[in-house]
Amino acid sequence: MSDNSLYLVLADAVLFSHILVVVFVVVGLLAVVIGGVLKWHWVTNPWFRIAHLACIGVVVMQAWLGVVCPLTTLEMWLRKQGGETVYDGSFISYWMTELLYYDWPSWVFTLLYSAFGLLVVTTWVWVRPRPLKLRAS
Repeated sequence: MSDNSLYLVLADAVLFSHILVVVFVVVGLLAVVIGGVLKWHWVTNPWFRIAHLACIGVVVMQAWLGVVCPLTTLEMWLRKQGGETVYDGSFISYWMTELLYYDWPSWVFTLLYSAFGLLVVTTWVWVRPRPLKLRAS
């Protein structure tokens, strides 16, 4: 495997990881809402809920501060190192990019991320997580 193709494989891995984070945030909220209605015990798991809130919290803060997601920055750097300038690489890269990136003004994303973050916070009131239990040393 050449150095260029290694960079492109790593870029695809970062893009795939980015997609997984997005899926975790979106599906996580849906699971909490549906689980709240259906009384699923696992959606009150405090570790799941903290991780979920932290993920959307980072996204909202980045949007308000105008910071580009570090996963996007890393992926772009890897693609550049691999000799790509645009998303015309592998099949997986093309389709995951089509699902993840949109050409909208940044204020639209800030508004959407903030609204989504408020929904996540609202679920903390509606579907309360169980208390966090730390093990005694």
